[in-house]
Amino acid sequence: MIAGRARFRYIKKLQRAAGYRLPDGAFHPANLEAITGSMNIDSLDPGTRDQVLRFYKDFLECSCRDSPLCGCPERKFVIAVLELREMGLNHKEIHNHLLEEYGIDLFPADILSFLEDSVHLLEAVRSVADLAGQEGLVRLSDEHIRQIAR
Repeated sequence: MIAGRARFRYIKKLQRAAGYRLPDGAFHPANLEAITGSMNIDSLDPGTRDQVLRFYKDFLECSCRDSPLCGCPERKFVIAVLELREMGLNHKEIHNHLLEEYGIDLFPADILSFLEDSVHLLEAVRSVADLAGQEGLVRLSDEHIRQIAR
């Protein structure tokens, strides 16, 4: 999954703010729990603090009982990457956006591979929807395929 490949570029700063070693994976449970709880975000430099706060707001805010380990952060991240593509950004521009907004480093090739896999998955959904006579889902799948594959 694409969220599993996302890394915090500023992990050393987060480790200092948390007071202990953290893995570099942005969606690693230890990082999610540190950001939502024990980390002293105020000790971060303003730019990094803003990125962490945007990360929290965009991916970690949810009302699930098991938050932040409920799966919502990863789903929100996947949706964000797809929405960036549907807005017209290419894989390199998505990489730059994620790095600038959240401090998330993700190889452009991984983004491209994820987008290609997403199109294949949507094609399968479209085929099943067509067989089941679900014309609305067929149209919706076609629209997302067109926007992602352009």
